[in-house]
Amino acid sequence: MAAQVESVLGDDNALEQSVRWLRDNAPEMSAYRTLTHGQICILAGFVAAIAVGLVANARVTIVVLNLLVTALYVAAFAYKLLLARRALMHPPLVTVSDEEAMSLPDGDLPMYTVLVAAYREAGVIGRTIKAIDALDYPRDRIEVLLLLEEDDAATLAAAEAARPPAYMQVIRVPRAQPLTKPKACNYGLQFARGQLVTIYDAEDRPESLQLRRAVAAFRRLHWSVACLQARLEYHNPKQNLITRLFTAEYLTWFSLLLPALADRGGPVPLGGTSMHVKRIVVEAVGSWDPYNVTEDADLGIRLQRMGYRTAILNSVTYEEANSDFVNWVKQRSRWYKGYLQTWLVHMRHPALLRKQLGTEAFAAFTLTVGATPLIAFLNPIFWALTILWFGTRANFIQPIFPPSVYYAGMFCMVFGNFIVIYLNAIAIRATGRPELLGAVLLSPLYWVMMSVAAVKAFIQLMVAPYFWEKTTHGLEPATGATGTGSVQFHSQAPEHGRGLGASNRPDREAAAVGQ
Repeated sequence: MAAQVESVLGDDNALEQSVRWLRDNAPEMSAYRTLTHGQICILAGFVAAIAVGLVANARVTIVVLNLLVTALYVAAFAYKLLLARRALMHPPLVTVSDEEAMSLPDGDLPMYTVLVAAYREAGVIGRTIKAIDALDYPRDRIEVLLLLEEDDAATLAAAEAARPPAYMQVIRVPRAQPLTKPKACNYGLQFARGQLVTIYDAEDRPESLQLRRAVAAFRRLHWSVACLQARLEYHNPKQNLITRLFTAEYLTWFSLLLPALADRGGPVPLGGTSMHVKRIVVEAVGSWDPYNVTEDADLGIRLQRMGYRTAILNSVTYEEANSDFVNWVKQRSRWYKGYLQTWLVHMRHPALLRKQLGTEAFAAFTLTVGATPLIAFLNPIFWALTILWFGTRANFIQPIFPPSVYYAGMFCMVFGNFIVIYLNAIAIRATGRPELLGAVLLSPLYWVMMSVAAVKAFIQLMVAPYFWEKTTHGLEPATGATGTGSVQFHSQAPEHGRGLGASNRPDREAAAVGQ
């Protein structure tokens, strides 16, 4: 039954907590400062060393830098291969059957809070409400908090016009800096009553049994697993070439690489939606960082550092793939900027981080979070050198590529790039999406887009570190002709869950959540 929207007006104390808690109580975990004094000194020393080296012996200095960068490329490709092998040999998804999910008695289910942070989403908020209302979960055990900015009159009016059911409530988030999604989620969390919390974006279409599957998975897994990340896919893959490439990338990440990363002990950079977390745990680790523009990835690392684990839930949430080049670059540059923020924040004390994560997870953090935007940023330099060499045979190029660097670089260019395309092909085959194969063969065009976004991310990191660049939704055709249709994911994941190992300092009280 529909009900008139009941709004919770702004609360100054809740706003203060939302913005300042992590910054004041755990400043070393906050992206409020991009670089600490120690990091500035290290960066300045590195730049000075390069400058001195270029003056003293430019060729040797460039060769050393070239060698370091090439080693990063090789390590990143090698680790991606390791993850792919793990995923293919032993699919590490947590699968809950329909029968198991439906067998949970309604009276035995925990209270669930769904947070939906939406800003300037008047065109899609009605569909959001319908999609969430399709979730199969008892209405007396779910609350949906629509987190809308108090000055966003259009979205507030559209939400009211959609006549959401009584268990959905609008929370008017007071306007304050920073204007970010994590600030809104922190604000909404203070009004939450659920033992379990999840986040959905404005364009999301979660599968109906996702909440029930999450409850069943939490009860089955080791109590140190505090977070379940559902898989994300796109409902408009056929719209154009960009959406096809974007979909193939997501299938590879959420069906192969991310599950393998979680299975090897993480840390897992979470997606911005459909992560299901025990509320007592997310509050214990400081909630979301309002100054980090990939608050999801940061939270995943922080959970791991505090002794908790993340597993990947075999349940799909469909999102809208960005179909516009400019809009895509805005979104991807924000992701890359947030990855850089996250890497810089957690690398403030590298020795402590390695001790908390373990050596392999420490390396994985750098190769997945730090190296991803850096490699996209550096790619154009090596593309330009390659084109210049084959086009002009410029004399200065050969001396900076001695055999050890040349052959490693050739390995990355030929074999490494082939592997990336091959993994995409494996992912689309495993998920039953052969129509994406043609687009995957055009992946180099997508890599150019990534580099454009990476350059923008590095610039913004210096001049506007926590500026949240808005992604426009609702760009897919209204006819639904580009939707997913009847596509199903064919999982080979085992029916039983897999514990990811005990943690160092987990809060045992969290084990009771969902019981």
